[in-house]
Amino acid sequence: MTELKWRDPPLGEIVLPGGVLRLTLGVGSGLARRPGDPEGRFWGLGDRGPNLKIPQAIDDYGLTGLEPLRDLAGAKVLPAPQIGPTLAELQIKGDRVELIRTRPIEMPDGAAVSGRALPGTQADMEPTFDVTGARLPPDPAGADTEAVVVLADGSFWLGEEYGPSLIKVDADGVVRRRWTPAGVRLASGEDVLPARGAERRMNRGFEGLAASKDGRWLYAALQSALDRPEADRRSTLIWKLDAETGALAGEFDYPFDAPESFTADAAAGEVGPDDLKICELVAVTDDRLLVLERISKSARIYRVDLSNGRRLAKTLIFSTDTAGGIAPDLEGMALMSDRELILATDNDFGIEGAETRFYRLRFAAPLTG
Repeated sequence: MTELKWRDPPLGEIVLPGGVLRLTLGVGSGLARRPGDPEGRFWGLGDRGPNLKIPQAIDDYGLTGLEPLRDLAGAKVLPAPQIGPTLAELQIKGDRVELIRTRPIEMPDGAAVSGRALPGTQADMEPTFDVTGARLPPDPAGADTEAVVVLADGSFWLGEEYGPSLIKVDADGVVRRRWTPAGVRLASGEDVLPARGAERRMNRGFEGLAASKDGRWLYAALQSALDRPEADRRSTLIWKLDAETGALAGEFDYPFDAPESFTADAAAGEVGPDDLKICELVAVTDDRLLVLERISKSARIYRVDLSNGRRLAKTLIFSTDTAGGIAPDLEGMALMSDRELILATDNDFGIEGAETRFYRLRFAAPLTG
């Protein structure tokens, strides 16, 4: 394992009563490599944009006017709502990662896709506010992007948490399709995904996304168990979807490890089933995936084979608990060759001073197994 050098590009500063909020570009929420691209080339993805939890905004940045909102579940402050989901083209050169260009996500009319919640129940579950405490209006095109696939033609599929939804973006960064669960209807979308996807837990939608080599199939993972009383919190769902229609071709149960086995997290405080999550998928062959499973400080990469039945068996290929030296909040993973992965952490746009960290993992045997 080797850490690659990188510096987050600055996005600006916001002077707040309790201090200066320094924002930097986020690129580590999802990673992907385009088939046939030059060696070392890959793409990164930022999520909804800079956001603060209400207690953090009050206690750390002196926004005392938000005090009436302190206990509002799911609420976030968007200190720079003009910053939304963005793609970043990246290049490894020697021992460093370099930024080639960024590409904001736009609607066909040229409007930027924002990080505000969707209208309806999602806006109620995850309301957003500006720094004065004024509620920001929901956005029918809003997205909290967390996963990316790059196809051979240069177009993208994005996985996001609000709908949750899958978004097809052309090579210029323009949204062309959006799939939501049945019953979640958007003016610019198609509700073709299984209805149970709408039962995702708050802030736990599509966090992992991969595609078969020929682009025929998409593999989408819900980050955590569904929000229903009878749901087994110790597992979550991975879907195999037709990439043309969104039709469900297979549903699989991914079993989580015991939460207390994530030793760095357990050492830092109490952990439980609700802390378990999938944060990335990579397809190494058709129906054979790598899964990034983590809590916060500890992360593991497993290989699973969807052809072996609904309840997936896992083969461990990497653990930060044994490797050591890797920062918390791993979210991005890209397959660079059959024996090499690039991992990235999510810097949360620098709001807590975190930097994106990139790691190169090389393996002695092919990751296809």
